[in-house]
Amino acid sequence: MNLNINKNKTIIKESDEKISWYIIDAREYKLGRLSSKIAYILKNKDKINYLPYKQGKSKIIIINSKQIQTTGNKSIQKTYKRHSGRPGGLKTEVFEKLQKRIPNRILEHAIKGMLPKKSLGRQLMKNIKIYPDHLHPHTNHKPIKLNID
Repeated sequence: MNLNINKNKTIIKESDEKISWYIIDAREYKLGRLSSKIAYILKNKDKINYLPYKQGKSKIIIINSKQIQTTGNKSIQKTYKRHSGRPGGLKTEVFEKLQKRIPNRILEHAIKGMLPKKSLGRQLMKNIKIYPDHLHPHTNHKPIKLNID
């Protein structure tokens, strides 16, 4: 009789680590570099216990989103599209106008494109808090300032 039934199974322990809060000042970084680093942290890839199907325990606060920078002529040429679902309902908007009107949507759109497209991606998007100014209501969480290299 062979008793080595669980020979090739991997056992993954649940970690009891607490939720870590990070704060990032968006005016210091370019849009693409910032959003890729945020997606990397949200997916928990910077931790030792990374699993592609698990949600990380980190929350990110982004301040000064209205001062985000882009390289080259993207501020003039980059367009954002949305559709109402009705015939002729396509609306396009240039980066500069959207930055004046709804500055948070630029970062939300960039980060959402770098996350998984299923329910995990929707759950991870809830862990981001974006504010257009330097004021935010999360000071009692004592967020850690995050520097992106």
